[in-house]
Amino acid sequence: MASRPQLAPVLRRLGRAPAHLRRPAALQQSVSLPTRCFSSSRPRFFQRTAVVAKSTNFTTETYPDIKRDSRFAQLTPEHVDYFRGLLGSESAVIDGVTKHEAADDIEPFNSDWMGKYRGRCQLVLKPGSTDEVSKILKYCNDNMLAVVPQGGNTGLVGGSVPVFDEIVVNMGRMNRIIDFDEVSGTLVADAGCILESADQFLASKGYIFPLDLAAKGSCHIGGNLATNAGGLRLLRYGSLHGTVLGIEAVLADGTVVDDLCKLRKNNTGYDLKQLFIGAEGTIGIITKVSILCPQRPQAQNVAFFGLESFEQVQLAFRAAKGQLSEILSAFELMDEGSQALVRQVTKNPSPLEGRYPFYCLIETSGSNADHDGEKLQSFLEDVMEKGIVADGTLAQDETQVKSLWAWREDITESLSHLGGTYKYDVSIPLKEMYQLVEDTRARVDAAGLLGDSDEFPVRAVVGYGHMGDANLHLNVATRRFDERVEKVLEPFIYEWIAERQGSISAEHGLGLMKKKYIGYSRNPTMIGLMKNIKNTFDPKGILNPYKYL
Repeated sequence: MASRPQLAPVLRRLGRAPAHLRRPAALQQSVSLPTRCFSSSRPRFFQRTAVVAKSTNFTTETYPDIKRDSRFAQLTPEHVDYFRGLLGSESAVIDGVTKHEAADDIEPFNSDWMGKYRGRCQLVLKPGSTDEVSKILKYCNDNMLAVVPQGGNTGLVGGSVPVFDEIVVNMGRMNRIIDFDEVSGTLVADAGCILESADQFLASKGYIFPLDLAAKGSCHIGGNLATNAGGLRLLRYGSLHGTVLGIEAVLADGTVVDDLCKLRKNNTGYDLKQLFIGAEGTIGIITKVSILCPQRPQAQNVAFFGLESFEQVQLAFRAAKGQLSEILSAFELMDEGSQALVRQVTKNPSPLEGRYPFYCLIETSGSNADHDGEKLQSFLEDVMEKGIVADGTLAQDETQVKSLWAWREDITESLSHLGGTYKYDVSIPLKEMYQLVEDTRARVDAAGLLGDSDEFPVRAVVGYGHMGDANLHLNVATRRFDERVEKVLEPFIYEWIAERQGSISAEHGLGLMKKKYIGYSRNPTMIGLMKNIKNTFDPKGILNPYKYL
């Protein structure tokens, strides 16, 4: 155990500027774009080119058991003419039905950014208003044309891309900030607003969007609601079920649901907006959002430290909650495997001198930099004196804040440079949160699939995530997608989670990937009620078919 005098050199090093934390050349894209104050790092732009998308297998080839619903009509030139007449602008309709040369323009809408799912859509529509969304859906419903609502297409479970030839309704043109109340902090915006853009607007008013995540440079706030995104600071600001005040949405038959309430209290009848949050576009398309935004913190501190065991991670988390309480805004966990992959791709030296089994990043946000800094330093002294934390570093300015956060946020992008990734975003009781990583790694290794050479499909099994929310990101990094790997992983992972009463989907929803596994987290009664809701809102089943339920 370290004595207080022995801590002095360590804390001086904590205060030293980590000048060696540089951004990797491979990750420098769009760095000239303005980034908002108190963003954890630069925004990520998860978009795919037609060339990359074409290298992805069709979903119907990967999952041959999924069959096209024979009730849905095939697109015809007459259908395209209607939509072109409705939307007017040539750029609002990408037509691959009558113009085969448009295939390359459609491909990025057909495929997810991970290269795992790819549909056969031939028509992309980009409405510019709620009225246009309403007319699109009414026509599709009347003519039995299946539709996939799409935002920034940054999801992980195949929920925002077509499976067969569904029409993609992309919300990117509906991107206005409609209203902001500087007293209450209530923002009203179109669903197609990019999260980063909405937050930059709020920054100019002294407020912050209550959601922050790595894909903020590409994701739409409507898509965030549709997947009930959690993000990096749910620990501080709570979930969208609490911060969203109202929505406007369009049902499958074109009915506009106007529940764009701006009040925190509105106890008049069923709170129907909650049904659309996390529904993944299966019961309606969200077109506008009213959300309560907190005032922007005036001071931010970030510490990054290494720990020798997951037991010590839990002790550090408990100490942080007790000692930092009202200013604690994030507590992120990363294992050495995930950090090794970031070092491999970025070529950056670690912020710490040694290697540790686990790393944590703590962020505090408050109104008084001196007060918050003193609390954080006192916390660090305490956990290091007790032997809970082995080593650490503390950011001194916003540049260093971004640099330290990059060791957490660069994990996803680093994995994408190394091949395919099987991603599982799950919730597990905190004490057993990392055990799933260890058990999965052991299972993959026992199957002879894990190794350092190209003969092994699996490169690494790593874990990281939001310790404050008991939300684990289990990632199985592969050199290539391999059916043998998927059979080893599923349903083992879902069974493991079900035994511990966890959730198979913490943030990103069910989509196509987890549809058939919903029973591991929901009982038959709950699933039956969900199907009743789906049938009530979308009786013909045209909205985002083949997914969710």
